[in-house]
Amino acid sequence: MQEDFRLIVDLVSVLAAAAAGGLLAALLKQPVLLGYLLAGVVVGPTGLGLIKEVVQVETLAQFGVAFLLFALGVEFSFSELKKVKAISLGGGGLQITLTVLVTTLVSLGLGWVTSPAQGVFLGAILSLSSTAVVLKCLMERNETGTPYGQVMLGILVVQDLALGLMLAVLPALDKPVEEIGLAVGWALIQTGLFALGAIAAGIWVIPPLLRLLAKTESRELFLLGVVAICLGIALLTEHLGLSIEMGAFVAGLMISEAEYADQTLTYVEPLRDIFASLFFASIGMLIDPVFLWNNIELILGLVAIVFVGKFLIITPLVRLFRYPLKTALIAGLGLAQIGEFSFVLASEGLSLGLVSRRVYLLILGTTAVTLVLTPFVLRLVPRLFTWAESLPLLKKYLEESDVPLAIADDLPTQNHVVVCGYGQIGRNIVRLLQDRGYPVVVVDQSESRIQQVREAGLPYIYGNAASLHVLEKAGVAHAQGMAIALPDPMSTRLCLKRALEIAPDLDIVVRANQGKDIELLYQLGAREVVQPEFEASLELSAHLLNGVGLPLPAIQREVQQIRNSHYLELRPERPSAEISRELKAATEEMNSKWYPLPEESPLTGMTLEETDIRRLTGVTLMAIRRAGGAELDYPDAATTLEQGDRLLIVGESDELAAFDELAKGEAAVPAENASCQWIQVLEDSTIVCKTLAELDWRRQYKIQIQAIRRENKFLRFPADDVDVQAGDRLLLCGSFHALNQATTSISPKFELSILPISIDSAEL
Repeated sequence: MQEDFRLIVDLVSVLAAAAAGGLLAALLKQPVLLGYLLAGVVVGPTGLGLIKEVVQVETLAQFGVAFLLFALGVEFSFSELKKVKAISLGGGGLQITLTVLVTTLVSLGLGWVTSPAQGVFLGAILSLSSTAVVLKCLMERNETGTPYGQVMLGILVVQDLALGLMLAVLPALDKPVEEIGLAVGWALIQTGLFALGAIAAGIWVIPPLLRLLAKTESRELFLLGVVAICLGIALLTEHLGLSIEMGAFVAGLMISEAEYADQTLTYVEPLRDIFASLFFASIGMLIDPVFLWNNIELILGLVAIVFVGKFLIITPLVRLFRYPLKTALIAGLGLAQIGEFSFVLASEGLSLGLVSRRVYLLILGTTAVTLVLTPFVLRLVPRLFTWAESLPLLKKYLEESDVPLAIADDLPTQNHVVVCGYGQIGRNIVRLLQDRGYPVVVVDQSESRIQQVREAGLPYIYGNAASLHVLEKAGVAHAQGMAIALPDPMSTRLCLKRALEIAPDLDIVVRANQGKDIELLYQLGAREVVQPEFEASLELSAHLLNGVGLPLPAIQREVQQIRNSHYLELRPERPSAEISRELKAATEEMNSKWYPLPEESPLTGMTLEETDIRRLTGVTLMAIRRAGGAELDYPDAATTLEQGDRLLIVGESDELAAFDELAKGEAAVPAENASCQWIQVLEDSTIVCKTLAELDWRRQYKIQIQAIRRENKFLRFPADDVDVQAGDRLLLCGSFHALNQATTSISPKFELSILPISIDSAEL
């Protein structure tokens, strides 16, 4: 077969295998990345041997990394890089240095290597994490804008930049110290000159060139020009002795500051995805399953050492830069693998004689296993935190990490609006509220955004908006409303749920990151959910309909009707099985369980509105599976609970325990005509320091005290020996007359601040 044609056959084989592997992984609900790697193993030289031109395929696969990093640079931009410059430069540099130093000392001490040069080489390999794998995992989960996503990407950028320096130093490792110093100095000079040239080109060359390409109004020419810029700069860095990957990333950064950055990203993304799958399949082709099996114990031991070692280095470093413990833990777990660029270093080290072929194969095997495990580790992180928070000792440390890092002095105390997230949407909300004289409190976890808030003179809380501590400091209990515009779905859900724990009647509007999040957020208790893409469709349609003559009131009624229906008319119809899968995937990241309703449960026969589950227990009911097998996802307030139901409920451990009490009849369910009210106990109230038994409201007024909110604790169905303290918020349930009689008799001078609750189906 002709050589050129052979390469085409090999490319088609790899892409077809990658598509099949990715499809299989998706059907098995696994990361598609795993499918690409396994496809490479199957068709590679150590598998079925279908690929003959392995070197050529690997060369083309480099385009995958180049386009991945180019797209990352376009999305990341210099402004984004500035947000994490401290942890990027300081933390990334320290991480590489410490990893090299620790690896050298340990490997020399245990006799793994015979010279310091080999120890430094091994440390350099272990210091690099996988930009491609971590980036793909973050993008699939829409978490690139989260604090931990930004931290990981910032450290990865520095690691990628350090690759060029490492490649320059490798040939001189076994030479005298003077030669190593010269090699490092020359590499730094080259990098500095290239950086200056990139900044100059990004200001004076790239923007005019993109404008010229855009003026042609030809999609093909624009794409061709962008690809030429990307690969041209990548080849230039390769020629300078740096790396192709570094050049591609810098090319993306240069374009990110131009006005056509979004258009560039849209055009390049399909190329990126195709070549990225080729790249991951090419990594799979390097894996020798027979060698892995024969050395499985050694490789698994090395994998464990790598994961634990890098985790123990990265996590304290992130904490050192004042990031919360959870952010540090996620970053430590997410970066605890060996990166794909380590293959480049390992190959260079083999050719220079720094390692034997056996050690080279062990490095490849260990790297491959860590790359495969990383998506699973990142997927398990939410469950690990849920488990950790169920243990009192670990929960204490995790809660301490969620305390506010800084609080403004001029926080409003009541009737204000809390805005969580100070991105573009959050800034616009704050501006509109301020223009109309409404007090606001901004909550954000990004130091650079908090600095913008300080410069604007706004009240703020610097901390995690999903933390109960932060939300309480923001005065959610006394707020008039709340807007949630956070960058990732998980933080959005937790922020919403915990805000409603503090103030169940709070008017909360939430930005949905994706269409599939809409019903989930409504079910968790949002009063209004806004999806930007659907809102843009409504506004565009409203303008066009008004232009063709439809009366404005009729348009407004129709638009509001679509909003009230949760955009159902705009969302494509999907099979119930698909909705059910999405619901299960979302609740897996939260603390959830399927709960069989007891046979004699007092909840049987009641509607969800009557049970008022969220207000009484804090639990959210996401789905009902009937005894006959039918499943109701996102049940509404009119849904009736039946005998034999299995309920998919979401909540913290104490909330699930409280729901169990309620469902078993161990806690009282409000009567049919009962209403519930929160009251706040003031310092001079006559009931302060009295136990619930001494108050005896159950016998005297026929009132149940269903819950006590005290600082950061939520006591559900409190026992009679619990005493009332100043500042407590009590949830009372009984008839309206009894509630009025009780509060009047014990608080004739308004010693209690009554917080009425109107039960709304949108909150159930």
